[in-house]
Amino acid sequence: MSQLAATSESSASSVVRMCTSVGLRGFQELKILLARESFSAEKQMLAAIDVADSPSEAARKVIAGTAAALEQSASVIEVARIAEVAHVLHEAHRVLFGAVGTSSPVAADAAQRMVTIGVDARHVWDVHAQHVAARMLKADDVFFVISHTGSTAETLAAARAASAAGASVVALTSFAASPLTEIADYVIVAGSAETAYRVEAMASRIVHLTVMDAIFVALSLRDENARVHQQLAAEIIIEHRI
Repeated sequence: MSQLAATSESSASSVVRMCTSVGLRGFQELKILLARESFSAEKQMLAAIDVADSPSEAARKVIAGTAAALEQSASVIEVARIAEVAHVLHEAHRVLFGAVGTSSPVAADAAQRMVTIGVDARHVWDVHAQHVAARMLKADDVFFVISHTGSTAETLAAARAASAAGASVVALTSFAASPLTEIADYVIVAGSAETAYRVEAMASRIVHLTVMDAIFVALSLRDENARVHQQLAAEIIIEHRI
């Protein structure tokens, strides 16, 4: 939306008004409709997979596509951003992970793993409760937002609430130009090119999970207490295995 506004020498609000004036609910619906016009129904559903492909060939293409997305991200991501965010999380009193829809499992996984190295982290699944929790943060807290598009209304509302509360806002998203990146204090951009014809495909979430894993490792390496917490967590987990 920001790119379209800049290209048309208008504003983001003008883009939204243009969309609603032609009966659309917003810019995201416009993107989806344009994608449907640009690609056949088969291509929308199957991406690079051909209808004549066997199940095994289709599986190989899916795996290869995901591997390519990870390789692409590794070559373009600003690694310094990961170290910077790891430092911010290390200094935080509390960390609230925010996400909705398909990004929520990534946020929940990140919060759970952060707890195992001693970070006071959590993810609230309900979007209304998440919005309230974001507003209750303090100046020494961090709101970590994970959003593929960076333009989901509920996610933006929670990010603004956290910023208004004085907390630092960290964003992990697939697009450099989005409403979320304008709000966040720290931004990591990591996505995949597949989104031209599929909405929030799995490879993008795998990329985000990998980035969170890199942040987790960076935190573990810089904090001696992290290893103590990991050992305690491992001992508890062993109790639940037969």
